[in-house]
Amino acid sequence: MKRLSMFLLLIFLLQKLYAQPNEKYPVYNGKDLGLTYNSSSSQFKIWSPTASAAQILFYKDGDGGVAVNTIDLGKGASGTWSTKQTGDQKGKFYTFRVKIDGKWSNEVPDPYAKAAGINGKRAMVVDLEDSDPSGWREEKKPAISQLPTDAIIYELHVRDATIDKNSGIKHKGKFLGLAETGTKSAEGFSTGIDHLKELGVTHIHLLPFYDYNSIDERKDDNSQYNWGYDPLNYNVPEGSYSTNPYDGITRIRELKQMIQAFHQNGLKVIFDAVYNHTGITEGSNFNQLVPGYYYRHKPDGSFSNATACNNETASEVPMMRKFMLESVMYWAREYHIDGFRFDLMGVHDIETMNIISDELHKIDPSILLYGEGWTAGDSPLPDSLRALKKNASKLRNVAVFSDDIRDGLKGSVFEIKDRGFATGKPGMEESVKFGIVACGSHPQIDYSKVNYSKEPYTSAPWNVITYCECHDNNTLWDKIDLSCPGVAEADKKKMHQLALTIILTSQGIPFLHAGTEFMRTKHGIENSYKSGDSINLVDWSLKKENFALHKYIQSLIKMRKEHPAFRMTNAADVARYIRFYDHVSPGIIVYTINGEGVKDAWKKIWIAFNGNDSEKEVQLPAGNWKTAVDTEGNPVLHSGHMHLNKYSAMVLYQD
Repeated sequence: MKRLSMFLLLIFLLQKLYAQPNEKYPVYNGKDLGLTYNSSSSQFKIWSPTASAAQILFYKDGDGGVAVNTIDLGKGASGTWSTKQTGDQKGKFYTFRVKIDGKWSNEVPDPYAKAAGINGKRAMVVDLEDSDPSGWREEKKPAISQLPTDAIIYELHVRDATIDKNSGIKHKGKFLGLAETGTKSAEGFSTGIDHLKELGVTHIHLLPFYDYNSIDERKDDNSQYNWGYDPLNYNVPEGSYSTNPYDGITRIRELKQMIQAFHQNGLKVIFDAVYNHTGITEGSNFNQLVPGYYYRHKPDGSFSNATACNNETASEVPMMRKFMLESVMYWAREYHIDGFRFDLMGVHDIETMNIISDELHKIDPSILLYGEGWTAGDSPLPDSLRALKKNASKLRNVAVFSDDIRDGLKGSVFEIKDRGFATGKPGMEESVKFGIVACGSHPQIDYSKVNYSKEPYTSAPWNVITYCECHDNNTLWDKIDLSCPGVAEADKKKMHQLALTIILTSQGIPFLHAGTEFMRTKHGIENSYKSGDSINLVDWSLKKENFALHKYIQSLIKMRKEHPAFRMTNAADVARYIRFYDHVSPGIIVYTINGEGVKDAWKKIWIAFNGNDSEKEVQLPAGNWKTAVDTEGNPVLHSGHMHLNKYSAMVLYQD
């Protein structure tokens, strides 16, 4: 029996050892992994502590052909392998391979590659200064306040925004398309970057534009499409968005031109960071060089899968943490990126996220950081250590998305027929009120009635992203349309407008999905990640069709920018200066903001939302009130009462 127990203990220890290969390797602290280039020599360095040999293979082209030169790398400190090649190596393509347990790995560009050839299979030696547009090193970022709550984020996909035949954009589907100004639809309405500037948003969150795996860059046609959440080369721009994906320098230059155009038009750029998984597992750049290290594992040694993408990276291990940190710092410095959105941030550990935040804010204090505070499955790393929504208050200057207000407004994204406050479902008031106060502590919120979170989780308004839709799931218009069969289209439009009004008048950092300002549809396709242009394109003809809504959203954005009462910066002010009406009909939310307390020109603000399918009456405080927002001709005043039309919003003020 004792012998059996010892045997079982040995098996357990071996499993544990195998499941955590990342704990036993040396850590390299140098800053020179990858390519270090100058015109007289180039150093190539990788980290592969379990290798017995390593080689670099040089090629004439980024695809096809045989290696023109193969060079053995020398073993260095802390698991590194490197070689220094004299002379100007610019323009050469290269890969690495390592020998582990007597077997050569597949050839890969190293994880730190900054440039690549077609389809990202081979890295490319480039001088990054060759990629700089005129004035790039001296450019000034837009003079937007450094306060996160001053941001108004607009989520956009490079191809979606430009590919419509009615976009008036020449470089359709390309970085350069979003750099074009003066573009108009056939109806004469501004499109592209001019539209974004006209709308008044501050930050453009672009879906992944690093080099991803699912698109064959050799095919420049409409037969393929992807959002890009399958990373291949984290530090290389996506080739299909460039005019010449065969040349590593072109994609870099054109991305910089796009970012420069945004900055010149007063818009900041947010990078969609997908460090939580790799698009390929066993064959990934990480795994070929150091098998198993960069990933979390189950007790049996298999890959853990909290991302539902076949693997999850291990941000807590030193070399993965180092990679993430150096990668975001590279994007911030080389590409002048203004913010980062972390996909499935709940997979990452809190310590890594805080280190990233600290270091990025040393580069630029105004950099905006936020992410999804959840996972798509179970992770072996304890919840207490991960950047989950419930741990938001432990994050330093990093925000989390609020699914509470998202689903409180329109119903569960996972249940097509479910409704929310804006679509007439009773009992959702507390979930919406919780979102209005930025998911923090407020004496008037009954947390037992909030849909998902039964306690506050943010430390301040900047700690949360307030939204009702994004690229995932149905668009707001489609969700309303699918969940409200039999409802008149005019009423559905009121619901849509009501939901967006609540988002843009709530505390926190507001977030809009591209095209929502003119009721974008994906024709009921819930997960359109590879559905093609016909489903995903931004249909610019909708701008004319729903121009009144566009103008209305524009006015809300303007109001928000002009009034700090909607952009409070600390939790104490939110709890002190926002007061909800306690005794109102179901489906009604009424509250006041003490604008004077936050030095707003509007001394008092009165806000009312009616999510019912019928008119309701509410009490109006004494005094003379002026109309700021009126979605439905609401103000019928008599004896201190106001009639709110169905699915409507009202904002009044006293100055």
